[in-house]
Amino acid sequence: MGRLVAVDTGGTFTDVVALVDGRVSVLKVPSTPDDPARAVLDGVQQAVSGSFDLVHGSTVGTNTLLERTGARVALVTNRGFEDVIEIGRQNRPQLYAMVGHRHPPLVARDDRHGIRGRLGPDGTEEESLDPDELERLPERLADADTVAVCLLHSYARTGHEEDVARMLGCLEVPLSVSSRLLPEYREYERTATTVVNAYIAPRMSRYLGRLEADAGADRIRIMGSGGGAVPVARARDEPVHTVLSGPAGGVAGALQVAGDAGVRDIITFDMGGTSTDVSLCPGGPLHTREFTIAGLPVAIPVIDIHSVGAGGGSIAHLDAGGALRVGPRSAGAEPGPICYGRGGRQVTVTDAHVWLGRLPTDAFLGGTARLDRDAITGPLRELADRLDRSPDETAAGILAVIDTAMEGALRVISVERGHDPDDFTLVPFGGAAGLHAAELAERLGIPRLLISPDPGVLSALGMLVSPVRKDVSRSVLIRQSDADHDRVESIFAELEAGAMDAMEREGIAQDQVRINRLADVRYVGQSFELTVPAHSWAGDFHRAHEDRYGFARPDAQLELVTLRVQAAGPGRATPPPAPPPASRLAPDPAPTETRSVRYRGQVISARAIPRPSLPAGAGLEGPAIVHEYSATIWLPPGWRASVLQTGAIMVERPS
Repeated sequence: MGRLVAVDTGGTFTDVVALVDGRVSVLKVPSTPDDPARAVLDGVQQAVSGSFDLVHGSTVGTNTLLERTGARVALVTNRGFEDVIEIGRQNRPQLYAMVGHRHPPLVARDDRHGIRGRLGPDGTEEESLDPDELERLPERLADADTVAVCLLHSYARTGHEEDVARMLGCLEVPLSVSSRLLPEYREYERTATTVVNAYIAPRMSRYLGRLEADAGADRIRIMGSGGGAVPVARARDEPVHTVLSGPAGGVAGALQVAGDAGVRDIITFDMGGTSTDVSLCPGGPLHTREFTIAGLPVAIPVIDIHSVGAGGGSIAHLDAGGALRVGPRSAGAEPGPICYGRGGRQVTVTDAHVWLGRLPTDAFLGGTARLDRDAITGPLRELADRLDRSPDETAAGILAVIDTAMEGALRVISVERGHDPDDFTLVPFGGAAGLHAAELAERLGIPRLLISPDPGVLSALGMLVSPVRKDVSRSVLIRQSDADHDRVESIFAELEAGAMDAMEREGIAQDQVRINRLADVRYVGQSFELTVPAHSWAGDFHRAHEDRYGFARPDAQLELVTLRVQAAGPGRATPPPAPPPASRLAPDPAPTETRSVRYRGQVISARAIPRPSLPAGAGLEGPAIVHEYSATIWLPPGWRASVLQTGAIMVERPS
């Protein structure tokens, strides 16, 4: 297993999990938004010394897109198709607005360069490239920081794009080529994905270069958006695969904890300092290629995660009509919530918890830091006066507003997709999730919670157990009547060979690699596909179509659109690190303290218990506060908790 370190960069804290000699240690250090690498390097230095491997969940690519701070991109495409990136699908982002607003394209009009040459959808050359035009192309692109190349139908034949790429090699800038990155049809999505990759590549390359130079790790892998780690070299060339890096680690960690506890169907609920990420996992993670960030589609396979701007650092404010709003703006790491004592002056969700007594002031980060409740008084009273409410009512209102936002996110991935929350277990993690999980479960009718040991760093722990993963695909657009077995098999064999080569370069033996074949299928004439196992794609598609849309047409002609291969090797921490040995002490230990908590307009007494004092088999009934180094759990009156042999806590809703 070796010495492993996982680091997850968040908006408020950077989480570090070190696995050394089979023992797990955790650390939270303040994030450094001005220089994210500084917090990562500081955390690694504190957590481990000597030889180690590093797995990292990075927000650099995501923040670059959201903040629009990426590089100047030059786009090379077919003449007449320069504006595909701006025209898009002509969807209206604001349905009822008289004048809609779109994000500006990542490539300025003057930086889009159309060239001669044209391929047909079957790869036949309808117009050849112009050699003289190619010779002049490097001079035309001399001012670009990075280049994206996306030509028509390059998924069917890569020759034109490769010719352009060879000619531009002299520029010595990051080069994103669509046929290497996403050899699939749909020109807008392929162009947008390639441009996003090019836009974030220079900044991501500098960031990863610094980590390679200064972290001291023997090997670095980056958590990918699809739920597996990718080599650092691939993350440099294809940083678009890291745009959901941290949240994907959280889903992997939650599934590991659920599997250890014998729980199958879960909803993950990751609430950190700046955002909340939720995902429905009916037996495993769901993936999607209909992901949008910063107004642009990113058509790579990502874990299906829904995010909202709701976190512990979300700032409470009044809108133009005088109503209380919370988020999406966050106090982040600097200055942070008022109670952190770093100069914050705007009331946040964390401040509301401290004011109401749910977050003990003397137990933060395992007692290594103290929260300042008195500092909240002035700003909270000022906000309360503007609302004509008491400070207690205002703090409770802040929590009610943020709960409503997170409830909406949970409904999007469950109820709105036809799933009954009563069939699932909610797995809350992140530093703030345990303070909200029970009340959200009550709102949604979710019967139980499963809370892992050290839930505040579960995303980082998930990165340790995540497999190394490589996804490859190719659009084929073959009708069922033309889909002879040998033709399809030869394409799959070629895709598998490429995936196995990537795994071999990572030092993973062939007998350790799991290969999964998938196919995107649709009825002829449809615009969208469903992904099904490839070995029985026709029958599986009809069943999947009936499940999704309520009907199937077994006699209709099908079309194989895209063939996919997923290759996965074992995670670095294989087998996963075992939880600490469960204590056999007597259950139901006496509480160490009693705290006053304001709950539903009343002041009630709640036991405050350090989680390490709860042995396996212990039972606990709310109201109670269970605090540990990385997170705090609020157990409302009537809720019942029990400690499992794995160290996780199962919390059940009152009947």
